[in-house]
Amino acid sequence: MGTKDKGDIILGVAWPFESNNSLLKEGVELAVKEINDNGGVIGRRIQLVMKDDQASVSTGMAVAQSFAKNPQIIAVIGHRSSFVSVPVSRIYEEAGKVMLSPATTAPELTHKGYRYIFRNIPDDGDIARKVAIFASRQGHQRMVIYYAEDSYGIGLANAFEDHAKEAGIKIVDRITYYGDQKDLERLYDKWKALDFDGIFIAYAMPDGAEFIADCGRVGIAVPFFAGNAMDSPLLARIGGEPAEGTTVGTIFSADDPREEVRRFIQNFTGEYHELPGSYSAQGYDAVKLLATAIERAGAANSAAIAEQLRQMENWPGVAGYHSFDNNGNDKGDLVVLKTIRDGRLQEYK
Repeated sequence: MGTKDKGDIILGVAWPFESNNSLLKEGVELAVKEINDNGGVIGRRIQLVMKDDQASVSTGMAVAQSFAKNPQIIAVIGHRSSFVSVPVSRIYEEAGKVMLSPATTAPELTHKGYRYIFRNIPDDGDIARKVAIFASRQGHQRMVIYYAEDSYGIGLANAFEDHAKEAGIKIVDRITYYGDQKDLERLYDKWKALDFDGIFIAYAMPDGAEFIADCGRVGIAVPFFAGNAMDSPLLARIGGEPAEGTTVGTIFSADDPREEVRRFIQNFTGEYHELPGSYSAQGYDAVKLLATAIERAGAANSAAIAEQLRQMENWPGVAGYHSFDNNGNDKGDLVVLKTIRDGRLQEYK
């Protein structure tokens, strides 16, 4: 599916802008501004069509249908939540339109043999493996998993349990719910009897941070570990003192000394007067990846973009080096570990 080789190149962006933007919109818009200010791509400007999927499956399906039916939109950046991205991916695939998700980590997104579905973020397995190895090296041997009963939580929890076992860590309990503080106290008594020494959290914000705060209230003081959905300044604010020392497996480090990262941070803060977050970097890289694929193909159509993305090897983005496999997974060197020190998430050194 393509467009006439003239006029603006149109990209769709589907994201929960109103409820959970996390500065992705700003990262996307900065990348477009830079590209257009430098003459565009294959002599054409990039234009964005943005729609809020409200982190809802039904709304996400409607947004995907509207993008799929629009012949001017050649590719879509989105969606954020795995429970939205996985079902809507079929719509884009059947329409022959590239979907590049900067946030979906659920493995099933790329397990269907689709040709037009990509992610520029590591999947749950990559993130869980790095966190499990780190926890093992810190001496952890018996851990608890607290997870959400959705595609993100279940996928990440399962991946962590598998990699924890490989790293010599036994998972002594898995829970997805506790009723109140008394209930958590009873769980704590059980975990102490099981001689637990850490907790892995497969939840998004703010729920994961609220769990850490609740743990502090009942006296649970073991180290916490989590995935990329808890990479947020709110983790320290909501989690409070009990969150100090929490380690998160995520993407993008503002401490990365590479020139492209320094330049991105400088341009972002100059434009928006605040520091970029991980999703700012992901949105920025998504636009630049699509633009690079179009430039290399010499054409703005989904089939050419998909082919060029699969040929990407160690493409230097601000979130790391991107490489895509045949299934659309980003297998580049992207996972970083961050730890809360002095109330702020910082890259683990």
